[in-house]
Amino acid sequence: MSKVSKAGAMVLSTVIGSNALADPLVHTYSIVARDASTGEMGVAVQSHWFSVGSIVTWAEAGVGAIATQSFVDPGYGLRSLALLKEGKAAPDALQSLVEADPQRDVRQVAIVDAQGRVAAHTGKTCIQHAGQRVGAQYSVQANMMANDRVWPAMAEAFEKAGGDLAERMLAALEAGEAAGGDVRGRQSAALLVVKGQSTGRPWAGADRVFDLRVDDHPQPLQELRRLVRLQRAYNHANRGDELMASNAVDDALQQYARAAGLAPEVLELPFWQAVTLASIGREAEAMPIFASVLAKEPQWAELLVRLPAARLLPDDPALMARILAQAPRRN
Repeated sequence: MSKVSKAGAMVLSTVIGSNALADPLVHTYSIVARDASTGEMGVAVQSHWFSVGSIVTWAEAGVGAIATQSFVDPGYGLRSLALLKEGKAAPDALQSLVEADPQRDVRQVAIVDAQGRVAAHTGKTCIQHAGQRVGAQYSVQANMMANDRVWPAMAEAFEKAGGDLAERMLAALEAGEAAGGDVRGRQSAALLVVKGQSTGRPWAGADRVFDLRVDDHPQPLQELRRLVRLQRAYNHANRGDELMASNAVDDALQQYARAAGLAPEVLELPFWQAVTLASIGREAEAMPIFASVLAKEPQWAELLVRLPAARLLPDDPALMARILAQAPRRN
């Protein structure tokens, strides 16, 4: 985004019309993409403006993903999703929206639908350097960039990157930054990934694999990558809970261990792994984990004594005493 001075606004209003000046001015680079193997769809973005993810990123499981930027009309996000749900392909949806928009020359929009069809639009008066590249089931787009190498670098990185959709989109953003990025620098970033098919429970967050925003940070992409790592860890922990509920104990413990391995700094993840082990009688495996957690955060002992009443640990005073004995002694 960029603030526009009063004098600058007068000039811009002459060039692009006063209506567009009421729209947020989001100069940024982004990617929309679909993973052909999983059906996941997503959008990722970085900009020199506060909370870019609150306006640029739109996606719905089983429907599509949209990035709307430059002089942003947020309606492109909502209306695009509505048109896709009606059965329109991404190119047709975008064409109908652009043709109906009197400010189309200052818009930059990209859409990918659930079938992997892609469309993008860069208005002819978007601030240079501005452009787009559409590839197989993805589009990269940018405006107000330091140079015209940004979006080609993003496309190349996305095509060459391994890993899941989130990892590949992160690689694209990082390549854009390395190529020059936003001419003003950086401030915020976001990544949104949804499933290929809706679970039917979108209110529970079950349709979203990643929904992360870095609203203000000196290195937003580094922070976004850290958050992606944490989200992966919690995804494993959540999967562990699901497996425990179905009595798949060994599989659940594997998920908990993966969660703890991905985010060793988050003590809550191994803590609940140890609680699970202790609750199913695998005390020998639980005790070293309790000892490690309580050595770093002894206040967790207070939570431990509350768990039997919540039926998360056996109501066994001897077991509780052995667990609490793992805490370091206070002088």
